[in-house]
Parts: sequence; C-alpha cells; structure tokens
Amino acid sequence: MDLLEYQAKELFREMGIPVLPSQRIDHSRDLKGLQIPYPVVLKSQVRAGGRGRAGGIRFAENTIDAIAAARTIFNLPILGEYPQVLLAEAKYDATREFYLAVTLDYELRRPVLLGSSQGGMNLEAVMELLQQVVVDQEFSSFYARHLTLKMGLQGALIQSVSTVVEKMYHLFVQNDLDGVEINPLGVSPTGELMALDGKITVNDAALRRHPALASLAAKMPQSDIAKETPTEIDPGKFLPIQNWLNRDGNIGILCNGTSLAMAMVDLVYNAGGKPRLCLIVGEEASGNLTPVSWREQLEQALERLTQNKNIKVLLVNILGNTAASQEVVAVIDEYLQRKVSEMPEHPQRMTRRVGTPSPKDPRTRIGDRRPEFLSQLPQFVVRLAGSELDKTQEPLAAMPVHWSDSLDDAVEQAISLAKAAAKSRSASSTKL
Repeated sequence: MDLLEYQAKELFREMGIPVLPSQRIDHSRDLKGLQIPYPVVLKSQVRAGGRGRAGGIRFAENTIDAIAAARTIFNLPILGEYPQVLLAEAKYDATREFYLAVTLDYELRRPVLLGSSQGGMNLEAVMELLQQVVVDQEFSSFYARHLTLKMGLQGALIQSVSTVVEKMYHLFVQNDLDGVEINPLGVSPTGELMALDGKITVNDAALRRHPALASLAAKMPQSDIAKETPTEIDPGKFLPIQNWLNRDGNIGILCNGTSLAMAMVDLVYNAGGKPRLCLIVGEEASGNLTPVSWREQLEQALERLTQNKNIKVLLVNILGNTAASQEVVAVIDEYLQRKVSEMPEHPQRMTRRVGTPSPKDPRTRIGDRRPEFLSQLPQFVVRLAGSELDKTQEPLAAMPVHWSDSLDDAVEQAISLAKAAAKSRSASSTKL
C-alpha cells in the first residue's frame, strides 16, 4: 500500500529528512487560514503518478488564486481518482534534482539503495542514470556514500546526500517498509537539500507490528475499499494484494504486475470504461518474504473483487507460464462452481459448453455464454498471455466466461458488458 505524499512527509519529518513547511487541506475554504506564506504549491493527494502533467499540481500567489486552484484540483480525477485532501506547501526553487530510493530486491532478498543524478518527472532520464548498491551486510554509512559516488556527486553533496540516504534506510528498516522514494530531492543554490516529493510503500502484512502506520493506513482513501471488499475475509489472513483504485466505476481488474495494472487502467479509461478496483497478485504483490502461494492470492483476489457489489464485470489479465495460466483457469472454474452450488434456487452444476466459439478467429472466443442463473455474480472477461495457452482454451470455452488472447478485445468486451449492466440498472431504477 502506498501512503499519500503528505503522510510520507510526516514520516520524513520525524526521521529528520528535510521537508518544506506544509499544511493539509481538506476543503478549499481551509486556505483562508493557511499558515504558510505565499507563493505556495497545491498538490493533489492521489496515489497515481503524473500529477503534474495531469494538472494536479498548481502554484498560487495569493488566497484567491489558491482557492480557485484548490477547487479545480479537488474536481480533477487522475487515473480516475479524486483527491480527498490536498497538500499546500511552500514554493522551492531547486537548481538540481536527484532521485533516491530504498527498496527490496526480491530475487536477492536484500535491500537495495537506488540513486540517480537526474530527478523529477523525466523518468527516462532518471532511469538512464540510475545507480544501485546492494546492502549485503550490516548497514553502515559506507553503503550510502558508495551510492553517492556512483551517482557522480562531488564535494559537500557526497556527505549531505549520504546522510539523507542513511535516514531513508533507517526509516525503511524500522517500519518494515517495502519501499521509500524521494523524487525529486531538490538542491538549492546554497546546497540545501529538500525532499520535494516522496513515496512510501507499506508492507500490508507488517501493519500489525506498526500501529502508527496502521493509523495512517486507516486514513487512506482506500479505507472505502475496506468497507466494500474484505467483509468475509479474516483480517488476520489478509494477503498483501495491492489495492489500486476505488472509483465510481463498475469494472474490477485482476492482473499480475504493477506496470500491467497501469496499462490496463489506462486502456479501460481511454476506451470509455470506469475501473472501480484493481488488485495485483503475484510475486510483485506478495514478495518472496511472505509464504502466500499463487493459488491463494488468486482465490483471495477473486473473493475480494466479487464481494464488491458495485463491480459488475471482472476483467482478468494474467501474463505467465503454462502452469500459472492453468492455475488461473482452475481457480476461476472452482470459484464459479462453488458459487453456483451455493444458489439453492438454481442448478447445482454449471451448464457446460455454453455458446459457440467464433469460426472466424479460433483464438478469440469472446461471446455471451453466460447462464442466466449466474446473474448475481460479476461477468468474467479473461485474457491470458504466455506460452502453450492451447492447454487453457478448452477449459475456458467450457466455462460461462468471456475470454480472448487479445487485451484490446478483452477490454472492449469488459466495457461493453459494464455499460450494459449500468444501463440495465438505470432502467430498473426508472421502473421503481
């Protein structure tokens, strides 16, 4: 789970990492009592990246401008997420910007320090110059200093940036975090450092050991998700599946990989759909540090998504090997069979071979093959990508799901079904 920027900066401040004077803004009228001198910058507090390019970061020279900017930002969705709070922060003029991060390398099972002599929104430049240092023994200032040297820093910056890296590492370890990032770390003309933006990724499984983090998590917008999804799941068995969105939409997304999730969210939005919640499963979500199997993650993700009564279509997109794809099919099949058996007024077993594959494209078998008695559940649209997928086609064709090996087709089908569901709901409301 990613904390919001203002929450991350609260932790930075406690750790002694330099941050600007700032103030949380819950409503645009709060700006009349702003304690920070103008000019200020107002930032949308959403988890999605690209806030600046989307218009979610604006500068203001006085109260009138600030209130107008705040109203605009509060009504500006970024990847479908509306901010519940804004961060008002003093304006800062940086002459240089760096990128710093501490994260876990799941393959090495070691913390890794990351740094780039280029920071900011140009992520291609950041990645091109990115350096890393693996912390393979007990941490010392040597590791932080080694990173700054690899970044090409000179003079007093070596010590000052090293100090920030050390504090980031201690914050990371003391709170069992999955990641700490500062981008950018601004440098003033006098050499003063300032964390201008920050991101902290909390390990959900570690929340019970850290009440302060749990308190911050409870204030997150995704607490609305908690109200909708995990009602039948024992909190003690909560898996570190990542929440991504909670919107006005009716499409649930299940996939493996953060980058894949971002691509799917973009595709759905760009095609006119409205995602409500996205869960990410797989190693990236759980890490090798938690003994949660692939199958357990899939089962729990399906439960969480289908418990959300606002989700009418579940779009599943999994990239993996043959075994992983077959496991996905088996989990969906078992889920549907179980749900059908729990419906006393309906057949105890699903009808097999519903619908006929398209003769024009034998690989694409999206169609309406959904038995009427499954109307209480979300519609499933499944897209699998990987090797030897022929082994999954026959069982998929026998299930009451829509499926395709084309992501574009799957997205299009999901949106079509979601719009039909919304239209049906609207018609029912009109009759009432």
